[in-house]
Amino acid sequence: MSVDDRQDDGTGHRSSPTGPRVAPPRRTPSPFAAPPKAPPPPPPRLQQGNVASPQRAFRFSLWSIIIFVLLLSSVAIQAYRDLSRPGAWDFWRETYIAASMTSAVIADVDLDGSGRGRRALAISGKIGSASASWFRDRLSEARLAPGDAVLLSSQGGALNQAAIMGEVIRSHGLVTAVATSDASGKLRPAACASACVLVYAGGQTRYGIAGSRLGVHRFTTSAPVSDPLAEAQRIQGMVLGYMTKMGVSSGIVEAMSQTSDIRWLGPKEALALNLITRPVDRP
Repeated sequence: MSVDDRQDDGTGHRSSPTGPRVAPPRRTPSPFAAPPKAPPPPPPRLQQGNVASPQRAFRFSLWSIIIFVLLLSSVAIQAYRDLSRPGAWDFWRETYIAASMTSAVIADVDLDGSGRGRRALAISGKIGSASASWFRDRLSEARLAPGDAVLLSSQGGALNQAAIMGEVIRSHGLVTAVATSDASGKLRPAACASACVLVYAGGQTRYGIAGSRLGVHRFTTSAPVSDPLAEAQRIQGMVLGYMTKMGVSSGIVEAMSQTSDIRWLGPKEALALNLITRPVDRP
């Protein structure tokens, strides 16, 4: 049998009827041949719910916007309600935009001509809805010590704020005077009327500067109330209790109740009411 008569058994080995099974020669790969390409990895198996569909992502963004709008609306509604209350806008404006009062720190003021100088905080302007908080801040900045002075020049304003300012003055052990001053400490007469008198009454000692004026009148409220008479009696009782606490005669309330216009107290009358506790002959 010739060599061509060899048969393949299907395993790559050829057999011969006269000899053993012969394996075909191995093929050695060329070093210059390109490496075989790795098969592409199979696509990852995604479990349901792991990846949000575009429609679900859009729904999530839409709900975020709706929730944000609702929160913003609730804040705006609450702010509107707060600012709708009587005096709320004035309080907000004076706190965050512009205070109704101004101040200046005077390094050395001689109130009574004794030559004993003291530090002073001069405040002027209308007593507004946030003046008590403003006044506390100015006192902290001025660093006044007990015995130092608060100089007043004001046409009055908010009654409750004035009472708080007077309480703050008393708690710090400060003295008060109705006057203005330049940077050198030279005093000039001034006026203090209406609610300003309550601030003045807070002084541990209340100096009466010659030429300065103290004005009082009947206090009323501009806010709508169900019983104006009861409200007027409440205000009168509050003023009486405050003035008595500060050592002022109860007759000051009678002087206030006589007129709704400003009534200027004479120096002797203010001294008799113990509103002025230490008169000064010179400004």
